[in-house]
Amino acid sequence: MQEKKKKGNLLVRFLGHEKYQFLTIPLFAILISLLVGAVVLLLLGKNPLDAYVNLLQGSGILPKAKYAGGKSMLTDFFSFMDCWTPMIFASLSVAVALKTGLFNIGVSGQMLAAGFITTITVGYSTLSAPIAKPLVILVAAAVGALVGGLIGFLKYRFNINEVVSSIMLNYIIEYVVGFFINTRYVNPISRQSQTVSSEARLTLSGTKIGDLKFDIPLGIILAVIVVVIVKYIFDRTVLGYELKAVGSNQKASRYAGIPVGKNMILAMMISGLLAGLAGASYYLGYYASIQPKVLSSTGFDAIAVAILGHSNPVGILGSSFLINIISKGSTYMSSSLGVDAEIASVITGLILLFAACDMYIRYRVDKAKENLDKKNERRESHE
Repeated sequence: MQEKKKKGNLLVRFLGHEKYQFLTIPLFAILISLLVGAVVLLLLGKNPLDAYVNLLQGSGILPKAKYAGGKSMLTDFFSFMDCWTPMIFASLSVAVALKTGLFNIGVSGQMLAAGFITTITVGYSTLSAPIAKPLVILVAAAVGALVGGLIGFLKYRFNINEVVSSIMLNYIIEYVVGFFINTRYVNPISRQSQTVSSEARLTLSGTKIGDLKFDIPLGIILAVIVVVIVKYIFDRTVLGYELKAVGSNQKASRYAGIPVGKNMILAMMISGLLAGLAGASYYLGYYASIQPKVLSSTGFDAIAVAILGHSNPVGILGSSFLINIISKGSTYMSSSLGVDAEIASVITGLILLFAACDMYIRYRVDKAKENLDKKNERRESHE
């Protein structure tokens, strides 16, 4: 009898387990997107397996055929983590806003504002490393929180849609920062801002260990700690409960006595703070300068990461790792396989597309599971 109960579609049983659907459904969506991506690569006359292996090699997950002097798989992986750090912060920023029913599409602008203010106040100072590095984190967090808080205030006080205000602020910050860089802080050779001091930088660039040179990201430790903190806030605190309640139903929250306006502003301040940390680890970590009139794509890619990770901090850790592999490994895949690096963006887009179909996949799986259970019940009743 027990054997007969186990009969049925294994895939439906696997995806239909409610306790683990938060994990199994996204993994299924990723698998489907990679299969569709493989079809695209086959149409281009390329081996999909080689392409995916190249992505892993370019990210330091698998070894390359050969390396330049001072480089190895380990140095590539440290570089990957350096690039991964701002993505974690940016994705958490999007997730916090989404949990409260808000859409922070201005993460890139908040990153740039935080990165620029921190650069000119701390990055160009003569402060020693023990003072400069913590100050970089504090200043960037404060600037990001102020910009995010402004968006939340405009939403609460004047009912200005946060998508509109954050997009407009993106443009304002982009061109204002570009103006000041080009007129006061530009490097005449690179046409970017002057490089920040090594004492203020959150990446220990060119650190020699044995025969290898590493770019050691200090921010990755803070990023993992912040993941745990955000997870704890949403799961175990009154603040987290109120933010989620406001995101689920503002009218019901207001009726229950939850201050909706206050929580909206607070959510955007926390979201902006995390975006500020992303800006610090990007402009004073992974990079050491700012390109004028250009917004980082990290803030926009973070939207895909947050959706794929179901706005769950732990899920975001995994989804950001995957998206960063595709982004970081695309250059090596392009040079090794002879395909455009933009194919990586196509794969990322496919992952986002199937991740967006999450509710539909869940509905179909639950329906199939229900039908399967009914068939098994009828079979047992006949026997």
